[in-house]
Amino acid sequence: GNILDDYLRTDGVWILTRNKQFYTTNNEKECAEKCEAERNFNCRAFLFTRKILQCLTLAENAKMTVMFNSTDAVLYEKKIYLLQCKRGIGKDYRGMEAKTRRGIPCQKWAEKTPHNPNYTPEKHPNAGLDENYCRNPDGDESGPWCYTTDPATRFDYCNIPECEGQCIQCNGEDYHGGVSRTESGLECQRWDAQEPHMHGFTQKHFPEKDLKMNYCRNPDGELRPWCFTTSPTKRWEYCNIPRCPTHQAVSARGSQCLSGKGEAYRGRIAITESGTACQHWDTQFPHRHGWKPDRYPCKGLEENYCRNPDGEKRPWCYTINSSVRWEYCAVPHCGGTELEIAGMSNVPVQVPLSEECYRGKGQSYRGTTSITVSGKKCQAWNSMFPHRHEKTPERFPNADLRENYCRNPDGDNSPWCFTTDPSMTWEYCNLKRCDDHTEE
Repeated sequence: GNILDDYLRTDGVWILTRNKQFYTTNNEKECAEKCEAERNFNCRAFLFTRKILQCLTLAENAKMTVMFNSTDAVLYEKKIYLLQCKRGIGKDYRGMEAKTRRGIPCQKWAEKTPHNPNYTPEKHPNAGLDENYCRNPDGDESGPWCYTTDPATRFDYCNIPECEGQCIQCNGEDYHGGVSRTESGLECQRWDAQEPHMHGFTQKHFPEKDLKMNYCRNPDGELRPWCFTTSPTKRWEYCNIPRCPTHQAVSARGSQCLSGKGEAYRGRIAITESGTACQHWDTQFPHRHGWKPDRYPCKGLEENYCRNPDGEKRPWCYTINSSVRWEYCAVPHCGGTELEIAGMSNVPVQVPLSEECYRGKGQSYRGTTSITVSGKKCQAWNSMFPHRHEKTPERFPNADLRENYCRNPDGDNSPWCFTTDPSMTWEYCNLKRCDDHTEE
């Protein structure tokens, strides 16, 4: 295969490094060959400048030093040094974990105290025995290990997660694995890069979504983890990560009463607050919808029980009344009183069904759709990149400008959003009006 397939490419950046060697080469492949043949240090990356065809082999990568913009430079980092997970027994693990599974710091491989090592960088130059990082130089079946700094414990194993065989629970919202290719085999673009695709999904704007490296993630409630691709002609794509074979029954975990917005409610109430029976989630009559149990396996969409899969004010359901698409349910509060439950019926029904449709001009739409009519992803409302704007949550506090969900804060014809495509400032969203009858 192509020697560059083993490297992660980032255009327009430079990194500060102490250990480097200069070479003159004709292209990136020749520079990669210099990195592979480097004997002065472990070559973790190389920089190639296109104008003067200069090649710099580096002992550091972007995880170990400072990175800044440099228009003409291209950074190539060896993927093996970026992985924080192990494949098989981890003989090729080159991550930066430096403590044992019990939390004891590792001893440096080149030091002789408190333990005199059998495995040293001199004896095993190709085993990656750098600093005090966990390694597996002897092919131990139990995986990477290290000598410890505890005089009473000569060595111990490290807790390194598996790369292969990872799977997703639910829709992969909590997936933190190291898969970095899409289902068609394209390499993922780094989340902190804006080439070849500019976007607003950054660690700064989504700090809780673990947008590290170029790993597949699901920061916006998609059906499964995805990433922007390094192909200029394919903006984003889902990743091929298998579902875990078993997961805890959704009915077994969850609440039988209303706590917060009731997203964890797994009780069996199946009547709306007006007394109308709920439509079964696995049927499309009398109302067509997208909340299908097989698409959202952890939302508890069983039978026709009231649920809150989309972060509404409280549990709801579609109704069997063809003229009333959906309605809230009267679920008792945890530790609440009958008066509290009775008072719930006075809460006005303002919001149409999340994700599926909107009423009027959609100013009351509070769903989680974040895709435009042409398939572009929405820019986060609190982000100014790639488009600067004045539609911020602070200026429109009543418009519910959360995450990158479609909204209509300014009374436009229908819900819309700014897009993550630099060439398209904004676009209407892929939503229908609730009174557009699409069913037969």
